[in-house]
This record gives sequence, structure tokens and C-alpha cells, in this order.
Amino acid sequence: MKTITIPARAKTLNDLLKKARTANVLLRSENGEQFVLAKVSSVLSFYVGDSDDFDEEIKTTRANKKLMKFLDQRGEQARRGKLIPMAEVEKRLGLKKRNGRR
Repeated sequence: MKTITIPARAKTLNDLLKKARTANVLLRSENGEQFVLAKVSSVLSFYVGDSDDFDEEIKTTRANKKLMKFLDQRGEQARRGKLIPMAEVEKRLGLKKRNGRR
């Protein structure tokens, strides 16, 4: 995911951000593409390097103790059943069945 800082002078974008503070906004382009603009209250981010060498990225990622701890915690939550399965998320959102999935 890429982070972009919106300058104060970008009136249209700032108007959209203002709307997204109270409710998610569905943006639809003229050609029908759809995007969601949603407020994120807490984001964890982890630096994993900027190498084009995948083996190097893996080594850097594994060396990131904060990221590894986070992944261990998430795995533990999944084992204890604290996460919502994707099928349940799709059901709650009323998404149509695609490619053999609900």
C-alpha cells in the first residue's frame, strides 16, 4: 500500500476525506471502476526494505522483530477463533459467489 499526503490546497480530495471521516465513501470512475475511501483509525506498518532481491527481502522481513511478534499474535488470535473467516465476511457484506467461493 502506498501512502500519499494530501495537500491542503487539494479542495476536492479534502472534501472527500471530510466525508470519509463519518462514513465510508464509494468512489466510481467514469469507466465503472470502484474504490473505497475509508477512515483507518490505527495502522501498523513495518519496513521490510527496498530491495528488488526477493531473498534479501525475506531476510529483512524475518529480522524485523516487531513484525514477527505481530504475526505471532495474529496467528494466536486465529487459533483461538478470534478472527472472522473470509466466507463469513463475504456473507455479511452480501457478496456474490465467485470462483467457487461464497
